[in-house]
Amino acid sequence: MSNIAGKAYAMNVLTPMAPGRTWVQVLIFMAARALPSRLAGLLGLKLIHFARWVIIRRDQWPDLGQGKPQLDNDYMLFLSNFNGTWDQYIDAFADGIPGGLDMFWYASTKYPHSIPISTFKDYITANQIETGYYYNATPGSAQRDIKAALRVRREMLALGELHRAGDVAAFAAGYRAALGRLANSLAAPGYAPIASVATRKADAARREFIAQLAARPAETLGRVHAQP
Repeated sequence: MSNIAGKAYAMNVLTPMAPGRTWVQVLIFMAARALPSRLAGLLGLKLIHFARWVIIRRDQWPDLGQGKPQLDNDYMLFLSNFNGTWDQYIDAFADGIPGGLDMFWYASTKYPHSIPISTFKDYITANQIETGYYYNATPGSAQRDIKAALRVRREMLALGELHRAGDVAAFAAGYRAALGRLANSLAAPGYAPIASVATRKADAARREFIAQLAARPAETLGRVHAQP
């Protein structure tokens, strides 16, 4: 599927709104910006890369040569990138901010509310548009994997500075402290919950790199590990 790239999924949902109710949705979004605490459950979901709701009025659709569309409804476009499966994302959303979802889709035609979850999933499915092209620079890594790698990089750079100072005791103490801080950041990122070509390629490249490292002489590996 083109909307899957490794561990990430791109979702686009386009729902119609009666023009007479669009102003209500605009006020709701304004209130959400003024009261960000209502989104605390959403901001705490670490699997989300990006999420945005956009109102598109019926006279704002572009003319790309097909003629100006004559539409009866305004629309709301929801876009999101996240890690995990489609079901995991919808479940996490509904658990995290069920009231927020009901506000954000309040004016959408035939919106059934986020609870019960089965009807909400049916509504999203009916209005979802498959992504025609989805590029992911790190298909084999989730958001948490990338943040863990950045933590490791910062610690390695700091250890490099200690190593250059030439103080063996300070380096040993710094190494032990860094290892303790990175205990939860050194695990392998694992595999994506949804198979995709991008993930398979990333996993194959990683296996090839590990095999090349294993084939190097021990003294070469020592020099590689000692580099900051």
